[in-house]
Amino acid sequence: MPLILWVAAHGSLIAIVVICVAIEVILQGADHGFWGSPRWRGLAYQNGGFWRGLLDNWQPNYAAQPVTMFASYGFLHGGVMHLLVNMITLVSLGQLVIERVGQLRFALIYALSLLGGALGFALLSAAVQPMVGASGALFGLAGVVTGWEYTARRLAREGIGPVLRVIGLLTLLNVIMYWAMDGNLAWETHLGGFLAGWAAGWWVREIDQS
Repeated sequence: MPLILWVAAHGSLIAIVVICVAIEVILQGADHGFWGSPRWRGLAYQNGGFWRGLLDNWQPNYAAQPVTMFASYGFLHGGVMHLLVNMITLVSLGQLVIERVGQLRFALIYALSLLGGALGFALLSAAVQPMVGASGALFGLAGVVTGWEYTARRLAREGIGPVLRVIGLLTLLNVIMYWAMDGNLAWETHLGGFLAGWAAGWWVREIDQS
């Protein structure tokens, strides 16, 4: 497919990547003194990260923060490597979803997965530090693809062993990352995103059949 046609067919995916990359570039520039202030990253996390305590009795920086953080956390990252890994994963999984359901429904699935990741963190985590990153939505995309494969195999009366292996690999990946990061992994976000993505994918599939 010519590049211009690929871009046109994946505009919503590209928009998400551009926003995430632009934010991290701005923060990296501030970190290294090219512009702004080194305080910008801290301010971004303070105002855009997901703070579990804001759902209890913490004082927000602005009135809407306890609501907006359910989306804003997904566009902030903890550095270049965090961004790079997430964006590579986003492009890989995002293309698969767009090719099946189109850009608008991809955007809807992504948004629901992002929300599901935040809900998972809100319900299961007791962390006092902020949670940032697109991985909740990315696990949602993985949940969509896995759920579609599960449904296809059930309809074809085939075994679901490959689906269980994918779930097992994702679980193992989280265990390894949790250990490698000394527990600083928001697995709750990954779980919430995966479940929300699986459900959203089933719902979109039902819409396609109606």
